[in-house]
Amino acid sequence: MAANNATIHKSVLRLMGNRFEISVVSDDAAWAYERIEEAITEISRIEKLLTTYNDESQTNQINANAGLVPVKVDKEVLDLIQRSIKISDITQGAFDITYGSIDKSLWNFDKTMKHLPDAEQAKKLVRLINYRNVILDEKKCTVFLKEKGMRIGFGGIGKGYAAERAKMIMKQKGVESGIVNAAGDLTTWGYQPDGKPWTIGISDPDNAQHAFSHVEITDMSVATSGNYEKFVMIDGKKYSHTIDPKTGLPITGIKSVTVICPNAEIADAMATPIAIMGIKVGIDMINQIKGIGCIIIDDENKMYTSKNINLI
Repeated sequence: MAANNATIHKSVLRLMGNRFEISVVSDDAAWAYERIEEAITEISRIEKLLTTYNDESQTNQINANAGLVPVKVDKEVLDLIQRSIKISDITQGAFDITYGSIDKSLWNFDKTMKHLPDAEQAKKLVRLINYRNVILDEKKCTVFLKEKGMRIGFGGIGKGYAAERAKMIMKQKGVESGIVNAAGDLTTWGYQPDGKPWTIGISDPDNAQHAFSHVEITDMSVATSGNYEKFVMIDGKKYSHTIDPKTGLPITGIKSVTVICPNAEIADAMATPIAIMGIKVGIDMINQIKGIGCIIIDDENKMYTSKNINLI
């Protein structure tokens, strides 16, 4: 479709509680917007499946039955949980979908928050965070949370999964070039109308509207986890919305982590655990995984990159 008179057609809308921007390169505007609509339908379908804001969602059914009975789910949900558990293994538990138990009760990251939560209470709730207590039965397609009070949530992987699915649906319908940007977790394929790769800005943690660096990519995904999006100031110190699942307390010292790899779901899921693991351990881990790179900015605005990153 990328003829010389092709242009970028895009829609911006709110999905999964986030700003999504879907772009398609085509010389036929009507056709492009039909493809974008199909992508939106797919993202909305995933949102219904994974949301914790609807009692009927499969996520909430799993949570409501924690410690009681296994819950039958769609194979798609089981597979996503299985992949999440794999990432928990790779990151030594720094990524964990069972963080739900500390979600709202401990941290709300809004203007009313004036104190750190009690470290003892944090410890008590953290006890429930353990991805090893998610029991999957592939034959019956069920999910069981071993302990009462356990909760899963897909906040760390859901946007990337949705972006990846939306891209797949559009590619199947013949979209040769485009971008799905899920609030900064984005996936690209093909080329811009002028035949050049996509240029993606890496946000400046002190000013999210500006890029401090750029990467040129195609058929690649980028995800950024930063404390500039959601944080609270308590006694003059900045606490990020990134919680260490081992302590239940927020991390400090890292402003942002950007991950670049072929798959949006993996990029989304890896950005936060790298921040939790810290600069040295995080970069060491990434350097051992083929086809993935990361950029870390610390509180002093110092930049660290894995060995395969080329900034422009």
